[in-house]
Amino acid sequence: MRRAHVLHGGRDLAVVIDGDHAVTEDNQRIPLDEVTYLPVVPRPGKVICVGLNYAAHIEETHRQPSDYPVLFPKFATSLCGAYDDIPVPPEPEAIDYEGELVVVIGTTARRVSEADALNHVAGYTIANDVTMRDYQGKTHQWMQGKAWDRSTPVGPWLVTTDEIPDPTQLTLRTIVNGDVLQETTTDLMIFPIPTLVSTISEFATLEPGDLILTGTPAGVGFRREPQVLLGDGDVVAVEVDGIGRLENRFVAERA
Repeated sequence: MRRAHVLHGGRDLAVVIDGDHAVTEDNQRIPLDEVTYLPVVPRPGKVICVGLNYAAHIEETHRQPSDYPVLFPKFATSLCGAYDDIPVPPEPEAIDYEGELVVVIGTTARRVSEADALNHVAGYTIANDVTMRDYQGKTHQWMQGKAWDRSTPVGPWLVTTDEIPDPTQLTLRTIVNGDVLQETTTDLMIFPIPTLVSTISEFATLEPGDLILTGTPAGVGFRREPQVLLGDGDVVAVEVDGIGRLENRFVAERA
């Protein structure tokens, strides 16, 4: 099943996607070309992101692997819809893309085992963890480069676990202005989803609607030669086979 949050007629609606229609809780059928997608979870209680979760990405960043996941937060205000324009702020000078698979928590999880972890997952969606690299590098903490307003599209919909019983068998790719610059399979994660859910739930109660961004593969723009950095007019798409595709245009923001 595919679920989404959309705007239609000024209303924020939780819907089920049925073909080319969005079906509301009262069984109203709305053509998809008449809705605006919101983030799958418009205001999650937690947005927890994982860094350096693919070996090839660690290699390109010249960092050392860790035996514990690298974790950092975003905020609900960091999120935007799957097809929204993303503002290009005037302050950062090195804006980068990071395509990622996202876990959506379905039931409360605290101190859960890896064996039980997937039972607490509602489903999966897609994100672009847009990163201001020059701000990320200002300190050894990353938040100031990762949590800019309306910088992280999430969606367009949540695909429930009955359609994706094995999240290790997915292919993710990021396309920048028509060129595929990232591509991986999710079995290459260093810390797979059960490990992430179990590890996070050890110190924080995961609640329905919380999001876990599971990390980006190799191919980020900042580490390419020459670099591929984003600006006004660039278009970035992220797609995961079996889940869907988001696509956003970057548009200059006035200070």
